[in-house]
Amino acid sequence: MPRFRYLDTLTIGFVVVLMVSNLVGPKLCQIGPLLVSGAQLLFPITYICGDVFTEVYGYAASRRAIWLGFFGMGLLAVMGQVAVALPPAPGWHDQEAFKTVFGLVPRFAIASLVAYWAGEFTNSYTMAKLKLLTNGRYLWTRTIGSTISGQLVDTVVVILIAFWGVAPPAKILILIASSYGIKVVYETLATPMTYVVVRFLKRAENVDVYDRGTNFNPFAL
Repeated sequence: MPRFRYLDTLTIGFVVVLMVSNLVGPKLCQIGPLLVSGAQLLFPITYICGDVFTEVYGYAASRRAIWLGFFGMGLLAVMGQVAVALPPAPGWHDQEAFKTVFGLVPRFAIASLVAYWAGEFTNSYTMAKLKLLTNGRYLWTRTIGSTISGQLVDTVVVILIAFWGVAPPAKILILIASSYGIKVVYETLATPMTYVVVRFLKRAENVDVYDRGTNFNPFAL
């Protein structure tokens, strides 16, 4: 893959946002009638980044970022579990609080890993195919269309795995509907900013990839 000026910075930001989302995600928040997890205001940014990766740099760049995020989340889950298991020092009295926060991370991380992997690749694939279908026009159809498909997969999978057996089924359904609705609205409202970022990067990097003949296998190198 060619070297680009902003791709690595964008990828690092993507991974950081993803990992922070996993730390704050287990908290359930009540906002009016909506029931959402603590990650809902942050995690959709990763899908916006995914749109930018695919639109500007192509599916291969998006695939690379997705896998880097996947391994970063895996490392966070493993190290969180190790840190909880290590015996606390005699003068350190925050073990239970630490366990409360990081004890949920492995389950939530597993949920996020599976949902993130499926959702991000759905998002990127839809984005790339719609770009070919529209011949590069109507960016909004791609950003919104990929959000509708990718976030649906992500939301259903992550909530079912993370909260099944923890929250009652009725609350899980409310959580899915609330989270999905917020994500779609969030990213729809972010479309003008996506336009600005995409235009800037295409000009600055002098690149605008169309995924004709691309191998969309998520495991391809």
